[in-house]
Amino acid sequence: MTQEKILEAVENMKVTELNELIKAIEEKFGVSAAAPVAVVGGAGAGAAAEEEQSSFDVILASIGSSKINVIKAIRAETSLGLKEAKELVEKAPTPVKEGLAKEDADKLKDVLEKAGATVELK
Repeated sequence: MTQEKILEAVENMKVTELNELIKAIEEKFGVSAAAPVAVVGGAGAGAAAEEEQSSFDVILASIGSSKINVIKAIRAETSLGLKEAKELVEKAPTPVKEGLAKEDADKLKDVLEKAGATVELK
């Protein structure tokens, strides 16, 4: 029997017949048709995933008490105009820049924190 004939026979089976065939194959050959499930470890796996992160999002969590300084810092570090920078600051928490390298994200975070903002990296 060729592979094509087997596939044709399977194609013409009813769902219940196909289910019985799968069970018979599993028993005969000692295999399982279930998809393998990956088991994720505890805290160690989470720490490894964080170390592998290559791009970061800089999130403005809050503007603090120096709204004007934060707006100035946003304008200096982005290509936003005054109106857009003000709107971004007022929407906090909001992303400032996304997909940055670790060094660039840390630099932007430092600039914004010096201006009085609270910043998160994700």
